[in-house]
Amino acid sequence: MASSHSSSPVSRGGRDGIYHKERDLSPHRCRPVRSLPDVCPKEPTGEGRGLCDGPSVVAEHDRWTVYSSKVNLPAALNDPRLAKRESDFFTKTWGLDFAETEVMPSFYLPNITREHFGPYLQEMAQREKIHERCKAICPNKDDVDAVSSITTNHDKSRAELEQVPKIFMKPDFALDDPVTFNAVLPWSHFNSAGGKSSRDVASSKLLQEKLSHYLDVVEVSIARQISLRSEAFFHAMSSQHELQDRLQETQQAVAVLRGRTAAIDRVMCQGPLRAVRTALTRNNYVKLHNKLKLMAAVHQTQPTVQLLLSTSEFVGALELISTTKEVLQQELQGIHSFRHLGSQLCELEKLIDKMMVEDFSMYARSDLNRSLKDEPQVLEKVHRPSAASQKERLESLVFGLLRQRKLDFLDIYSDEMIAAAKAIVSQCVAESVLHIEEIDTEIVTKLADQMRVMMFPQWFELLKNVFESFLLFLQRIKATLIVIKNVVQEILASSQKNRLLEEARLGASGQEAFHGSSPLQGEAELAYLTHEGLFISDALNEAQQPQQAVVLDQSSGAGSRVQQSRAEAAGSNSGTTESSFCREQGFTSGENMMPTELELNRVINNIQELLHSASDVSHDRCVKVLTARAKDGSLERLSSAEFVSLSQAVEGFVRDTEELCGRRSVSLRGALQSQANRFVHRFHEERKTKLSLLLDNERWKQAEVPAEFQDLVNSIADGRITLPERKIPGSEDRKPAEFLLVNGQKYAVVGTVLLLIRIFLEYCQCVNDIPSICTDMLTRLSDLLKHFNSRSCQLVLGAGALQVVGLKTITTKNLALASRCLQLVVHYIPIIRAHFETKLQPKQYSVLRHFDHITKDYNDHISEISAKLVAIMDSLFEKVLSKYEVKAPMPSACFRNVCKQMAKMHEAISELLPEEQTQMLFLRINAGFKMHLKRQLARLGVVNDGGPQHGLVVVDVAFYTENVQALKSLERLDLNMAEIWEQKR
Repeated sequence: MASSHSSSPVSRGGRDGIYHKERDLSPHRCRPVRSLPDVCPKEPTGEGRGLCDGPSVVAEHDRWTVYSSKVNLPAALNDPRLAKRESDFFTKTWGLDFAETEVMPSFYLPNITREHFGPYLQEMAQREKIHERCKAICPNKDDVDAVSSITTNHDKSRAELEQVPKIFMKPDFALDDPVTFNAVLPWSHFNSAGGKSSRDVASSKLLQEKLSHYLDVVEVSIARQISLRSEAFFHAMSSQHELQDRLQETQQAVAVLRGRTAAIDRVMCQGPLRAVRTALTRNNYVKLHNKLKLMAAVHQTQPTVQLLLSTSEFVGALELISTTKEVLQQELQGIHSFRHLGSQLCELEKLIDKMMVEDFSMYARSDLNRSLKDEPQVLEKVHRPSAASQKERLESLVFGLLRQRKLDFLDIYSDEMIAAAKAIVSQCVAESVLHIEEIDTEIVTKLADQMRVMMFPQWFELLKNVFESFLLFLQRIKATLIVIKNVVQEILASSQKNRLLEEARLGASGQEAFHGSSPLQGEAELAYLTHEGLFISDALNEAQQPQQAVVLDQSSGAGSRVQQSRAEAAGSNSGTTESSFCREQGFTSGENMMPTELELNRVINNIQELLHSASDVSHDRCVKVLTARAKDGSLERLSSAEFVSLSQAVEGFVRDTEELCGRRSVSLRGALQSQANRFVHRFHEERKTKLSLLLDNERWKQAEVPAEFQDLVNSIADGRITLPERKIPGSEDRKPAEFLLVNGQKYAVVGTVLLLIRIFLEYCQCVNDIPSICTDMLTRLSDLLKHFNSRSCQLVLGAGALQVVGLKTITTKNLALASRCLQLVVHYIPIIRAHFETKLQPKQYSVLRHFDHITKDYNDHISEISAKLVAIMDSLFEKVLSKYEVKAPMPSACFRNVCKQMAKMHEAISELLPEEQTQMLFLRINAGFKMHLKRQLARLGVVNDGGPQHGLVVVDVAFYTENVQALKSLERLDLNMAEIWEQKR
């Protein structure tokens, strides 16, 4: 095995599998040999081996000689720690010193420069390009060999490791396990009946060699890995020793600190214990005194509550009841003289709850049903001379209801709000009917019937009054709800503040408990030993909870507070002082009675939902007004201007309510959308019918263009896709023009197309005024444009105008005029599309595909008209040229007739179609003429042979070419008449 790997880069020092690096015996390289740390695993056999001369188990029976060494010189010179490996034959054979020797240049060799290779490079440039191109296509064999050699070495080392059985690689490998031992050393093979034999000896040698081979493979791999990671390994070992030194220093510092702490504890704890004993005695006396004062204050509770209720100060009365109940349960529990006071206070509290609910209901009813002409804010006038302002009254009621957890008080307000909304519509209708003499309220009793009897201006004025009233109504509701919300938010902020203070106090007390647990335990033991009285345990609780002293101080002041409440309740101007006083006390001492933060947040959400509900209710009542009017279809018969004004009023109201309430209500918009759909249907049917009547009466003659239509087209070119609000002054004085000028191009049009332009501008104007009907209006406009295209095709191409209008025939001028009108509509379709695109949402852009289909249909129609004009001339050419004979005189009558018809065609269309289209059309006509002429000449047997007949035909063709090119805009037309002759084969 050693001989097979003689060229391996890892040197092998002997048959024992230990690898060595080449040693330099120079004095500056000598250093002591260091053994590896204990982290390296032991050998499986448990026998230690020398690093240099350990005997091989296999070679024990053979004497070692110099010829037993199988390591070559390159393997001995290879150092695995070097980053740079040998790269050529010499360094592999003679070592690294040979590569570092500089070779002096020879004096007999000339100095070769790039100029010596100039002729050769010029000669080989073309071949080099071909070689580079081929090299880009085919990979280099050396690169493939290099990659394959790297892969082969990796696979070779991996294959060597795979030779080792998997049992040696297991993490739980241990030879003391019988199963593992039997698997590694199968002794069953050696236990023969007759004792040891030569076969057993050979098997044991073979097994010894196999295990040595496995050991060699593993040690080679380990040596390779250690050579790569030796530096990091020794660095980690040095860091471990440094870490142990630092841990030892830290341990000594901790021991010193603990000693000092114990000394401080012995010196500083004796004096505070005596101070605690004195404080316990004092606290007992103070607590007894406070209890006597509390009993005196509680005795005056019921008369004070009666005084507060007489002035409707519910919050003060509830706060006093709550404070008294808390004192009875905590401080005065078990006192015989107060045994019935708790039940009496509970009954009194239930009575206050009913009084607050009734008072809040009465306030909501009076606030919502008062005249809308007043200020929309909360009422400042009062109904009782002894009460505070109405806003403070509302705040007091809300605070009291929240304190008693009556969280459903918003439902009461909601019911009153719905009733008031119904009354608003009735009141507005009644006020409008009073000013209309034509309506007899004794005959027409129902509100819906009264609204349907009104004229549209009267009903529209009523609708605007309803909108205005509901806006004031919503403002009033919002002002009230803002007051309620401020009270809730104030309570919520106070609750959050108290919670944060409590968390901070608990955190501080937790830290104090950690440091002061032993002193408190010492206090308890001292109090028990000194027998300071019945209240020692209570005093200890106060020591653990310092906040209890504040509660006791407040409780001790309850008597003076009751006296103050009585004095303020008896005064004439004590409402504001009492309200603020009670609310401040409620925030502090009554926080346990208040709803939780979750409940308060739910109330805030309910307030916002109530405002949204008010908006929805207002919209629903307005929908009733709208549907009552639309029941007989009167809204469908409105003019465009009237419906636009109605839509703008509704949109304005919806927009104002959205800004006011923050709610996008859909009921009123939905009702308006329903009416808009009906309006759009009637609007579209009227204009479609009008367009059909115009087309049925159209004689397809060129119409004069009034100045107002030219101004309309100019405004479209300027980007104003709307109808003018008023006529431009001076447009009536100008004379009509013969053509319509659009972006510098002349369009000869019929009167129907002029009105069609105005019609689709009306559609665009409706979309500007009512954006919600954009998609429906786009579909209807598409239908209108399709109807114009199909009907004009039926009347002109289909010759339907002969029966409808009574035309004698469909002339080429009619066809050209129809084509030009269609081209004008095609010009405006992209402008209409862009206008509608600005009004649509991005998810609605798919409906714009209708314009693409319409444009295609119009272009197809225009192409059919052009084909029809060419077909007319083709039939004429076929009829005339079928009688053509090649004989004198020249030009022949046949060619004279053809030129005459061409001139008539040009005269008919040259003023209608632009020059480019005229030229393209005559090129197609000329192609048809050449085809028929070529066919006739082939029938007559006339060929291009220079004979007499050929000469006569040339004269006719020259006459035709001269006449056609003499026409206007056809001077430079290339007729290419040489194509009439058959090509000679």
